[in-house]
Amino acid sequence: MAEASRTFHATLFSLPTFSPRFHFKLSYSHSHPSLHLKRARSVQRSISETKTMSLNTTLPWGCDIDSLENAEALQNWLSDSGLPPQKVGINKVEMGKRGLVALKKINRGEKILFVPPSLLISSDSDWSSPVAGHVLKQQNVADLPLLATYLISEANLQKSSRWSNYISSLPREPYSLLHWTRSELDRYLKASQIRLRAIERIADITGTFDDLRRRIFSKHPHLFPKEVFNLVTFRWSFGILLSRLVYLYSMDGKVALVPWADMLNHSREVETYLNYDKSSQAVVFTTDRAYQPDYRLPARELVGIQIWKLHEKGKKTYDKCT
Repeated sequence: MAEASRTFHATLFSLPTFSPRFHFKLSYSHSHPSLHLKRARSVQRSISETKTMSLNTTLPWGCDIDSLENAEALQNWLSDSGLPPQKVGINKVEMGKRGLVALKKINRGEKILFVPPSLLISSDSDWSSPVAGHVLKQQNVADLPLLATYLISEANLQKSSRWSNYISSLPREPYSLLHWTRSELDRYLKASQIRLRAIERIADITGTFDDLRRRIFSKHPHLFPKEVFNLVTFRWSFGILLSRLVYLYSMDGKVALVPWADMLNHSREVETYLNYDKSSQAVVFTTDRAYQPDYRLPARELVGIQIWKLHEKGKKTYDKCT
């Protein structure tokens, strides 16, 4: 990362493993000392392999984090797939980021977005490679690792996947501490409590990947080739999930990616969340204030995952970069 041009972004994320609200469970466990030692060695191998791969690895999907090149294709695909006419559109917002802005006046208390359930990506979604999905479900893989693997599988299919337009609009390198090196964490977050949490979560995710690799990927290389399903792509998919998953209370606590709605930036200044509206049978955002044309629309954090933007002067502002 180029220090001169970088704006510091950090993710203060609690993996749902530790939150009773979401009931996610990672596969990685520290319960048995001898297993812990074996897995720790495996994790170190995974990290070493990742360092080797990442030097020359550029993901063949996604886009630059500030790019609008795929925005029109995304909107056209969403419209063709059942998204109704919108009062918002994707545009550049503060500091070159992308976000949803008002196209016309939006009143306080107005429901907008109306994303149909058919456009949600969850653990129930159909796989373009159904055999791969069946193998994971047979092994009782928990929802979060399952979704992470699903996202990689669909991304690798590119145009052959139903979700290709959505995945093309996702950042190739999400602003996430999962992508920071240990030296960067030590240097830029030295006095921050986030640093320790980040190191722990990176270890958790690395351990989860290693568990999947040993139990499933290595036994089905024709379904999960290591060139595609590796720690580089796994960190990418987790970075996407941890910054974009939406907790839908009205859908019995379903957690899902909600294309289009996840282009909303986070803000602590608003009190409203995305949720499923039974009367309209869609995921909606109910505004807590009025918005004039060209104003950015923010939402509260999606699944309680806070993303902090750390400026060079130490000022903290709360935001999500799409």
